[in-house]
Amino acid sequence: MSTEDLEDYESELELQLYREYKDVVPMFRYVVETERRFYLANEVTQQVHGEGPRLWVELGLRDAWVWDMYRQNRFVSHVHVTTFKDVNVEELPREDLP
Repeated sequence: MSTEDLEDYESELELQLYREYKDVVPMFRYVVETERRFYLANEVTQQVHGEGPRLWVELGLRDAWVWDMYRQNRFVSHVHVTTFKDVNVEELPREDLP
């Protein structure tokens, strides 16, 4: 397989993932971004731990979808994320939901 074939394959996977995202986004209430992943979820809990400059965040996601083109099953019932990096949790506007 050539480098060009590999790039074409990855581009096609990314396009399929984007199409899937557009189809499933109406099923979810929240968008969650971490430094490693992008999630859609219907329930999000967040706890901040520590003091001063060494804060860390624990996230619990239920009924989630994971943006990852290499996963065969992107729907997961529960996700637990622990991170020292930035986390963005955004509630999707109600008019975007069915």
